[in-house]
Amino acid sequence: MLRLALLILLSLVLTACAVSVREPSDGPPSERLDVSRIVEPEPRPEPLSPYGNHSPYEVFGKTYHVLPSAQGYVERGTASWYGTKFHGRPTSSGEPYDLYQLTAAHRTLPLPTWAEVRHLGNGRRIIVRINDRGPFHDDRIIDLSWAAAVKLGIEEAGTGPVEVRAIDFGEAGQRPVRPARTPVWLQVGAFSESERAELVGRRLRGAGIDQVHAEHARTPAGRVWRVRVGPLSNAEHAIELVERIVALGFGRPQYVYPD
Repeated sequence: MLRLALLILLSLVLTACAVSVREPSDGPPSERLDVSRIVEPEPRPEPLSPYGNHSPYEVFGKTYHVLPSAQGYVERGTASWYGTKFHGRPTSSGEPYDLYQLTAAHRTLPLPTWAEVRHLGNGRRIIVRINDRGPFHDDRIIDLSWAAAVKLGIEEAGTGPVEVRAIDFGEAGQRPVRPARTPVWLQVGAFSESERAELVGRRLRGAGIDQVHAEHARTPAGRVWRVRVGPLSNAEHAIELVERIVALGFGRPQYVYPD
């Protein structure tokens, strides 16, 4: 009887240990999102990311080849989504994953690629910026951010039938995108931790980039620290800084204008 009691106690201890070290499952944030507040990004031609485009690459013993171009890409299949488990972590392109942005992951499209995703059931359409790799399930073709899943209407079901169509910029994709007006700020990133924002700021200053500022703001995701360069009054200088920032591996910064 004593031996049986000890075995039961040991089993409970081991079970408790297993639960304590288990990685939390993925899911939506605690705060619900008003779909009407999600603003679709404006597609724009961008240079390839310095990260995430190595080809071929291997995941779970399977080899994948990155397409040389997104031009003409159209595919139908199943979309899924990922959320809080990866929020704030680096994507394959090196940019932090933000579940409140309209982004996505794809196994073989170049990073970044802009694409239209159409739900084949309800007819909804969204524009996403593909900046990550995945999903590594043969029965799925794209992994949407949580915000994109809400916008498309697949959050509750978890998956949905979609058509993914890459946006082709043609020759415009070979030219740098000019700021619409000046003055303009370049937003390099938004981070949930001030330490990460400070690190990015130090790297930018160390590369000889001036006018670097880190400021905090409240968003639906909580408080974030934004790293911006500016204000910049010369459009050509802004374009030059964009390419320098991309070369540092931060991804393409966003143009931000004063209200």
